Amino acid sequence: EIFGSEEDEDEEEEDSLLPENLDSILADNKTVPLDTIPSSTTVLVNRKYLLPSTYIPKNLVVPNVDFSFSYVNDKRKMRKIAATSLEKLFAAGEKKGIKLYGVSGYRSYTRQKEIYDRNVATRGKAATDAVSAMPGSSEHQTGLTIDVSAQSVSYRLDQSFGDTKEGKWLEKNCYKYGFIIRYPKDKTKITGYSYEPWHIRYVGKNLAKYLYKNNLTLEEYYKITTIDNKVAADPVEDTDTNAAADKKAETAPTPRPTKKPTATPVP
Repeated sequence: EIFGSEEDEDEEEEDSLLPENLDSILADNKTVPLDTIPSSTTVLVNRKYLLPSTYIPKNLVVPNVDFSFSYVNDKRKMRKIAATSLEKLFAAGEKKGIKLYGVSGYRSYTRQKEIYDRNVATRGKAATDAVSAMPGSSEHQTGLTIDVSAQSVSYRLDQSFGDTKEGKWLEKNCYKYGFIIRYPKDKTKITGYSYEPWHIRYVGKNLAKYLYKNNLTLEEYYKITTIDNKVAADPVEDTDTNAAADKKAETAPTPRPTKKPTATPVP
């Protein structure tokens, strides 16, 4: 049985290299098989393991949650299985007096390249590489990630969000709905990014619970280290909150994949 498939039978992409019972591969400290299949909910995406430029997730939908902006944009979209779980997460928060807002979800390879190239033009490549994800290395391209915030921090994607009641609730409860805080405070040398309390990534309930209970990142789970352990000192430039640039980007055609992406060979 493919783990996670019970979440949404209509989600045909809900493939994973991982079995439902994680203990079967974690016993005796065995190495978990590295998941680099773009459409998998447990795929590892970072500066070392990139997504193909042609990869566009299927089943992108707009979750029925409130966003920090009113205009129509791809940033509202997530893969269906993640969107459904986000709705449940936000609803659970509201019952506890926690009001969360979506800020930036799906981001295409083309959009990520625009952000990266703009930063290179204004800052130079060296400075850009320290703060902005290269095209193909952003989890937002998977459709499984969304940046969230709260009114208490004026909807900013800021580390101060982690100190709010909303940020604290999110950190302690998102795993129940299949999400993880992808870049925790004490794991910057492992993930290669500084603390991002606003960036949540859907990995499925089973894996999310395992990572939360064991205080692990995806890199640690797969026993992978980032390239040269480079840490982004200020990753805010990798966010996508520029409304003017958004509307301009909407007129650009989005490339469609010509063939099914193949998985990156496991080293």
